[in-house]
Amino acid sequence: MTSKYKSLPVIVIIAFNRPDSLSRILHSISEAKYPKENVNLIISIDKSDNNQDVLDVANKFDWKNGDKKVKYQSQNLGLRKHILKCMSFASEYGSMIMLEDDLYVSPDYYNYSKQALEFSENNKNIAGISLYNHQYNVHKQENFITIEDGYDNYYFQFASSWGQAWNAQQIKFFLDWYNQKIDINKLEGIPTYVSNWSEKSWLKHFIAYTVSQDKYFIYPKISLTTNFGDEGANMDVSNTYYQVPILLSSGKKYNFSTLNESRAIYDVYFENICISNELNLDKKDITIDLYGIKPIESGKRYLLTSLNYNYKIIKSFARSFKPHDLNIIYNIHGTDFFLYDTNVKSTNNIKIKSFDIIDYNKKTISLTESFVIFRHKFIQRLLIFFGK
Repeated sequence: MTSKYKSLPVIVIIAFNRPDSLSRILHSISEAKYPKENVNLIISIDKSDNNQDVLDVANKFDWKNGDKKVKYQSQNLGLRKHILKCMSFASEYGSMIMLEDDLYVSPDYYNYSKQALEFSENNKNIAGISLYNHQYNVHKQENFITIEDGYDNYYFQFASSWGQAWNAQQIKFFLDWYNQKIDINKLEGIPTYVSNWSEKSWLKHFIAYTVSQDKYFIYPKISLTTNFGDEGANMDVSNTYYQVPILLSSGKKYNFSTLNESRAIYDVYFENICISNELNLDKKDITIDLYGIKPIESGKRYLLTSLNYNYKIIKSFARSFKPHDLNIIYNIHGTDFFLYDTNVKSTNNIKIKSFDIIDYNKKTISLTESFVIFRHKFIQRLLIFFGK
């Protein structure tokens, strides 16, 4: 495919007041692989009263792959305005890769981004490219695993913030929508968990955009970034909850599916909407709620969920395969997931097997480790509560 981009994607690093984090991500990108052509780097630092050390790190960094610019904001913008301002680089350069300072990249992150941008060019269903692969459902705080359908990507209506790439058109469409100043609390289909995020968050607006406009991010099956969860604007304390394995090799030729080819298309609740095809139902007629957290969608006759409702049960499935989508795909009989006909009332006495759900999702640790984790988290929360 011949690209219309003015140049190769520019790399934009977002920083504020974490010098160690900035040093780490800069070391990370310096170790990655790049084309022989000039690759531009921009380090954008939001203003603070005490971040001269961050500016020093940026200025001293030796970028050997092209031109480097350090932009220090003239006033404190806050995370959302800072991110939105930096999105303009997509228009200036034709495409961009954005990395916040608490990330670490795979050696192949640039190659992946470039291929994914070329693949999605002129596709109005694609809102952006994620470099990160979620393995945790933030709504339910449970494991999240995508099905393997033979491709290197899946589609997700949850916009990415832990390493993402956009072309100029994708950013223009989002900003045109954003500048309408739509009240996202009045939009249908936005999870409460997302709408309740801080006003510092730009991501909740991008997620609202993808949902309301029925667009998706392309996500990798193997992550090209990971998150260190450093203490900062969106993290009260450092943690490794969102650490995921990253690809160590480089030079891979990625096999991307189209939306029509993919069997791994996930909505904002982390639910695979392709399951409707396995049930011979139109996705417009069914609410898919395997995690048991999604409101029943109006106008949809069928409901597939792990919860008890007083509707006629057409079919039921086990919770034994991982990922849980496969229980439906392979028609594994059981009493954990239920396909209801909401047009027919029926009294059901389903007992939710909470321990079985915990056992299905857990990663094995000892009782002693459980106690240590509980004590540590409890003390952390107390310190946060008392402002220590």
